[in-house]
Amino acid sequence: MTGAEKILPYNNDECKSAQIGRMFDSIAGTYDALNHTLSLGIDKKWRSKGIACLRPFSPGLILDVATGTGDLAIAMYEALNPIHITGVDISEGMIAAGRIKAAEAGCSDGITFELQDCLSLPYADDSFDAVTSAFGVRNFENIEKGIAEMYRVLKPGGHLMILELSHPRQFPVKQLYKLYSKTVIPCVGRLFSKENTAYHYLPASVRVVPQGGVMAGILRSQEFGNVVARSLTLGICSLYTGEKMK
Repeated sequence: MTGAEKILPYNNDECKSAQIGRMFDSIAGTYDALNHTLSLGIDKKWRSKGIACLRPFSPGLILDVATGTGDLAIAMYEALNPIHITGVDISEGMIAAGRIKAAEAGCSDGITFELQDCLSLPYADDSFDAVTSAFGVRNFENIEKGIAEMYRVLKPGGHLMILELSHPRQFPVKQLYKLYSKTVIPCVGRLFSKENTAYHYLPASVRVVPQGGVMAGILRSQEFGNVVARSLTLGICSLYTGEKMK
């Protein structure tokens, strides 16, 4: 078990998955605006870099795990022209917002949003050409199990792309980010969403999520090959890619 799996939004009386679903239901209405504001809009560039890694492979069927409100799913649909994207999440509030956004973007026919547990996916082995996740892996109750499920549902030769926030390690970015995450994020989140717990949990989970070589090691331990870890924006975000070799 990694440190990220021990960080809980509320208490120890229920499993992390239940708490995460409840937390994101409570902030679904303000999540997009706050997310883009707190990241200064850079999150859109991170998604673009992740999508660029998939473009050479032209995936037809894509599974977007922990899809949230569908930002990555919609961006992939517009950029990659796949046959279909399935977005799964444990928060009904978030995927309800995603359905509205997909309809507004005119891609409802190409994206399906489903309420699913990312640790126990209902899809058959070898179902998707690509599996993706943006800023959701640190919320898994069991990261290794979640990665194993991603591997299982990928077709042989299919590609994995994960974006995850990470904690900068170099001076002075490390110190500035620590200050920002401990003061600005909780204050702004509380002001706009009225949800104090969520915006304390989110930066706390970033501080302990496996990153860099450690996360790459987890991917390799689940049999992914050609694993590459890239650091984006001075270490604030990490991009991981891998391939199902067999």
